[in-house]
Amino acid sequence: MSDAQVIGLVVAGLVLARLCTALWLAGLNRRHVRAHAKEVPEPFRGMIDEAAYAKAVWYTLAKNRFGQITDVFDTLVLLFLLYSGVLPFAYAVVTRHLGMSAWAMSAFLVSVIVCLRLVELPFDWYAVFKLEQRFGFNTSTLRTWVTDRLKETLLTIALLYPIGVVVLEFFNPWHKFGWFWVWLVLICIQVVIVVIAPVLILPLFNKFTPLPEGELRERVLALASRAGFHVRKIEVMDGSRRSRHSNAFFTGLGPFRKIVLFDTLIAQLSPPELEAVLAHEIGHFKLKHVPVRLAMSAVGLLVWLWAISVLARAGSFYRAFGFEPGHVAPALLLFGLLGGTVVFWLMPLVNWLSRSHEHAADKFAAKIVGEPELLISALLKLEEKNLSNLTPHPIFSGFYYSHPTLLERKRALEIEPG
Repeated sequence: MSDAQVIGLVVAGLVLARLCTALWLAGLNRRHVRAHAKEVPEPFRGMIDEAAYAKAVWYTLAKNRFGQITDVFDTLVLLFLLYSGVLPFAYAVVTRHLGMSAWAMSAFLVSVIVCLRLVELPFDWYAVFKLEQRFGFNTSTLRTWVTDRLKETLLTIALLYPIGVVVLEFFNPWHKFGWFWVWLVLICIQVVIVVIAPVLILPLFNKFTPLPEGELRERVLALASRAGFHVRKIEVMDGSRRSRHSNAFFTGLGPFRKIVLFDTLIAQLSPPELEAVLAHEIGHFKLKHVPVRLAMSAVGLLVWLWAISVLARAGSFYRAFGFEPGHVAPALLLFGLLGGTVVFWLMPLVNWLSRSHEHAADKFAAKIVGEPELLISALLKLEEKNLSNLTPHPIFSGFYYSHPTLLERKRALEIEPG
């Protein structure tokens, strides 16, 4: 058996192992949720409405089944792309007619990304207009959905095509440090996108208006002042135009930083509860969680590019998937396709760190607001309104959840609020 055949079998094994693990975890969680479906869990009795809890159970089970179907479909598509020969065929057609310039290769890579997105559209449509609609979350129209998908496609092409050209021009895997220069270029591009996104990209999809004068605005500004957190703007986003789910986030860097509140969040929480939620978000900044996560992402990207540069020089890696060595573009494509499989096995570690950050931000919020009960009340309302799963299996939540469960957060705040 050749080296190429061994690599092909190992990769196929990893892809199938990922699918089997994901299906096992989903089944484990489904059985656990069903076992606790009859009544509201004891810690939440009197706090969560029984009808809302029953609806949350069915929503969780519906998402679970849909997730299993999409996992199987995505795996079949991935295996087809890797082993059917369709990608080497398309690559040969592009190189024969357009050559192997960075412009041509970037067009090839972006075309594959766009085609994959088109394949996913039926599932996206079902999730919005069937699953979310059934449980009362969807407020989007078909026209809005189609417009959003067109904007996303055009934005993908407008951003990724020139970025691809730059990366391919810099990325010479046969140069000792070519991967390092590409890393520096990508880091700079990411910083630019973070700065321009709030101004040029986000308004393409949502309307942002200044938070009106009143109790909430005064509370938010007073909170930011107490925390020593400079904020340039406080804006409200029309999230209700598409969904009844709610959220709040910070965007921008340095003096361009601003707070964004979903209008649905403002409708669901009282001003004191919203203050507690925002105190939690401010906690992430004050406790340096954001730079830690950015640094981790940068290190991960660096390792990823180094690995591409190594395998781009290995002819057996190319031949395992039907390509001939000679250009870095196929290596970039293959790594992009296999990225989800690799990241999947790292999720428990990454999410463990994320959950520890969430606990720390909760404690920060409880301390600066002075009333842990406000944050607990806000979290309870958000879990109820969003039909969140109150009884995930511990292994499932430990693997997938970037946030602690509601019960874990509630107990931590009650035992050690500050």
